[in-house]
Amino acid sequence: MIELIAGLVIFFSIHSISIFAMPFRNSMAEKNQILWKAFYSLLSLVGLVLLIRGYGEYRLSAPILYMPPMWLKHIAALLLVPFFIFMLAPYFPSAINKKIKHPQLIGVKLWATAHLLVNGSSADLILFGAFLFWAVTDRISVKRRPVRDVPHIPENKGNIFIAVIGGLLLYVVFAMWLHGPLIGVRPFG
Repeated sequence: MIELIAGLVIFFSIHSISIFAMPFRNSMAEKNQILWKAFYSLLSLVGLVLLIRGYGEYRLSAPILYMPPMWLKHIAALLLVPFFIFMLAPYFPSAINKKIKHPQLIGVKLWATAHLLVNGSSADLILFGAFLFWAVTDRISVKRRPVRDVPHIPENKGNIFIAVIGGLLLYVVFAMWLHGPLIGVRPFG
């Protein structure tokens, strides 16, 4: 459990700099954009590796807090469809971005909620609860911050189809073939 907590602290510390220390983040990025992105990416990766390993180990012995009913799996599966679309949307500007401000944060909320609905151990509550809490906090914060440009292709009418079809394809590939080998749980098997 210590590895899981350490990973969450590292991952969310670097991902929360814009929430709690925007002037520091901006000064670091202005000094050397490439170095800042490399530092940000490295810490994110270290945190991600630790939280994945920690979650994998802790979930084997974590106490079960609740047993969700089987029908919630269908709701969770539906909540995850837009997750993949919303994760692609900022890179393919379209009506999705205009209607849903910050689609990736909405996607993280859907992902975390879906997993909390179908997983009832303390390991699940710590991991997915932390992501949900962070996404809600960042969504509140981002409304007060200046808009930062995300690298993307130019906006055009075809982008919505790329985001939707690409997201649906990612959903199918991940749910059918990747989730089992990577996570150890087959959602549809």
